[in-house]
Amino acid sequence: MLEGARERRVRTGGIELCVAELGDPGRPTVVLVHGYPDSKEVWSEVAPRLTDRFHVVLYDVRGHGRSTAPRPLRGGFTLEKLTDDFLAVADAVSPDRPVHLVGHDWGSVQGWEFVTAARAKGRVASFTSMSGPSLDHFGHWIGRRVKRPTPRRIGQLLGQGARSWYVYLLHTPVVPELAWRGPLGKRWPGILRRLEQVPGGDYPTSSLSADAAHGAWLYRDNVRARLRRPRPDAYAHAPVQLVTPLHDPFLSERLYDELERWVPRLTRRTLPAGHWIPRTRPDRVAALIDDFVTSVEGCTASVDGGATSVKDGVPEAPVAAGAYADRFAGQLVLVTGAGSGIGRATALAFAAAGARVVAVDRDAGTAARTAELCLRAGAARAWAQTADVSDEQAMDKLAATVAAEYGVVDVLVNNAGIGLAGSFLDTTPEDWRKVLDVNLWGVIHGCRLFGGQMAARGQGGHIVNVASAAAYQPSRALPAYSTSKAAVLMLSQCLRAELAGQGIGVTAVCPGFVNTGITSAARFAGVDAEEENRRRRRSARLYGLRNYPPEKVADAILRAVARDRAVVPVTPEARGMYALSRFTPRVMRAFARLKPPL
Repeated sequence: MLEGARERRVRTGGIELCVAELGDPGRPTVVLVHGYPDSKEVWSEVAPRLTDRFHVVLYDVRGHGRSTAPRPLRGGFTLEKLTDDFLAVADAVSPDRPVHLVGHDWGSVQGWEFVTAARAKGRVASFTSMSGPSLDHFGHWIGRRVKRPTPRRIGQLLGQGARSWYVYLLHTPVVPELAWRGPLGKRWPGILRRLEQVPGGDYPTSSLSADAAHGAWLYRDNVRARLRRPRPDAYAHAPVQLVTPLHDPFLSERLYDELERWVPRLTRRTLPAGHWIPRTRPDRVAALIDDFVTSVEGCTASVDGGATSVKDGVPEAPVAAGAYADRFAGQLVLVTGAGSGIGRATALAFAAAGARVVAVDRDAGTAARTAELCLRAGAARAWAQTADVSDEQAMDKLAATVAAEYGVVDVLVNNAGIGLAGSFLDTTPEDWRKVLDVNLWGVIHGCRLFGGQMAARGQGGHIVNVASAAAYQPSRALPAYSTSKAAVLMLSQCLRAELAGQGIGVTAVCPGFVNTGITSAARFAGVDAEEENRRRRRSARLYGLRNYPPEKVADAILRAVARDRAVVPVTPEARGMYALSRFTPRVMRAFARLKPPL
């Protein structure tokens, strides 16, 4: 039983369904339907995260949890009878308003039936699908590949056929029941922990063995019949949000390639996770449900209070239309050094993908301007924060504030940095302290604090550390700067190894010559003020002639996070130097002796 839930029994088709309710019944109703071999407790981490905004309803599918099983079992789990159950629950918990439906695994397979069946039209306001295709759509998908085979289509068929190995086993008589009531049922929690990093707690429940044995009839009663004769009219009559776990071992992403044919109003989202995302990514799942249901309801997001929000007085952002909206929409992204250059471009790129953005800079005015621009670019929300990344106490305060007011960061971009040129013998200890405090210690503070929060949450995340091509390209003119960036590169690779087991990716981005304001603020050791200004102007002019925009670096950052890349050189010269550093280091050392034209 979920803590604080109100339980009721709903009778339908000779069985009783156990239904749990949370939240205010006067608010929009969200119905969560579990999959196989689960009970409603699979949603126990998601449901409480939705109760502030919605009336949340969970029920045990017939034969699972505390719901009774049909007698006989054969023929008792058809999609038609499961639709009867859903309509009975919907009528009981929300008789006057359609419900927002969310399904995972077989709950999603059922949900596709509910959202495409004519008799359920008007009872479903929206549908969020996770890890479970429509059997009708799947049947048509198979049919098109069998009738018009190509090497690619045959590969897709064979690939999904291999992933569906368990479906064949579940069609065998008696064996699944014996396995689940015997050794498999006992070992299943451990299997989930090892293969999917599913935490323990109240899941799975003690009813697992019986749930799994009964649930085998979901496959036997429906799969072969629907795949052989899929419905030709399986068109969705409500908006659908498709959430695709990118590392699902059971379902190929290619299953959904032609979904727009069946769903006129489709929103796609992806998560870098395995199959059981209601358990491994409850924060993200709840946020995606919240955002989608709110958009369908037509509710205006509440204006954020407090001095840190710049949403007040700024027009609502348009719906995210960026190239990475399916990956980053709704995620919380924090960017340091966001007041200008690569930092601002990166913040805007995540904003265009629909992320929530925290723009951090030591200049309050430029941070606020970036946050305002993020809202206009499409950010779900945006905030400005002021902090000096080299100040340990300031970063401690920033991390605490962000966690308390906005939540745990999903993507951290450690971008803040300063430039310093000059020979080693001209570089003073104070010069070294300044460049290392910002370029290295700023990254260390960010990784330690926000990376620690990601690890404690246990739901993955990603850290991007902006290094430089100078990290692997030695130069007589940049000993301090190159050392700081080389340390960032090595730190990133060490962290990547350490955090991989917790689902946290780490990327080092290494730009070459990019046209930003860092050159106009860079320091030159060993020269007077007049010569320093002359060299700054000269550097700015050379970078301007190169004219590589920071927006391209920002795009590379989003692509690197989406693909979980380890090291990403940006600009042609950075990629070329990276190749030389790996294969012909002697050439790199020869380049290092050249005197720069300053």
